Amino acid sequence: MEQITKPHCGARLDRLPDCRWHSSMFAIVAFGLLVCWSNAVGGLILAQLKALGWTDNSTTATFSAITTAGMFLGALVGGIIGDKTGRRNAFILYEAIHIASMVVGAFSPNMDFLIACRFVMGVGLGALLVTLFAGFTEYMPGRNRGTWSSRVSFIGNWSYPLCSLIAMGLTPLISAEWNWRVQLLIPAILSLIATALAWRYFPESPRWLESRGRYQEAEKVMRSIEEGVISQTGKPLPPVVIADDGKAPQAVPYSALLTGVLLKRVILGSCVLIAMNVVQYTLINWLPTIFMTQGINLKDSIVLNTMSMFGAP
Repeated sequence: MEQITKPHCGARLDRLPDCRWHSSMFAIVAFGLLVCWSNAVGGLILAQLKALGWTDNSTTATFSAITTAGMFLGALVGGIIGDKTGRRNAFILYEAIHIASMVVGAFSPNMDFLIACRFVMGVGLGALLVTLFAGFTEYMPGRNRGTWSSRVSFIGNWSYPLCSLIAMGLTPLISAEWNWRVQLLIPAILSLIATALAWRYFPESPRWLESRGRYQEAEKVMRSIEEGVISQTGKPLPPVVIADDGKAPQAVPYSALLTGVLLKRVILGSCVLIAMNVVQYTLINWLPTIFMTQGINLKDSIVLNTMSMFGAP
């Protein structure tokens, strides 16, 4: 039986010089994050629904809570499923869930149905964000992975002012009855484009393939990437540096996060994210409604919301 050699994808990816291949991976992930703004558009939709008499403060709170509950569940299981199915498959799967729930939600006959759709949107979005942010790092070299990640985050955060600008432009042109529906259909269509790009141009992570023992597939993907980089740069690749301390890698259980130095990091990271998300999602979901309850009309409320969202990037 032929011996299959370990492809050492991590070392081979880390040695690649920055080139168009990295930029293309960045563009696909950044575009996917930019247009998955079902959460960012929540407050704008609620403002339109308030003008229609669909919502009150209690319904608005339920709508917002259901969204974050869905995102929590999606984030919880999204990474686990992604570890089983692969980064590319998870990307496409979660996009499909997110898109389908936005399209169905856009044709909701009542608020209860929309809230149910909103939960599914949250699940798809929560899982998608985990996959895109965490999975993207597997394609980037360790020497500047943080830089690439910050660029992706910067582009993704433009979804907040962008969707608010679109809502501001739509408000005087479309009735409130159709406005909120269109605001869900726009990111659904754009996310469909992101899914098509991922299907066509986004390879499975060779690091993930190697971690699953699928060495032949990992080698095939790596060779395709390396040949593309050589073609783009016109230069031979630098030698592969493989760090080998003679110890076999050991699987670390999730329980390790709750012990020792990792526990301190988990607590610190959780506190920061909880504080950030409470402020962020409160503003996103409530700000336009708060403006309207203060006597500001729908159009001006959305304008003020748009101005505040430019701080997100």
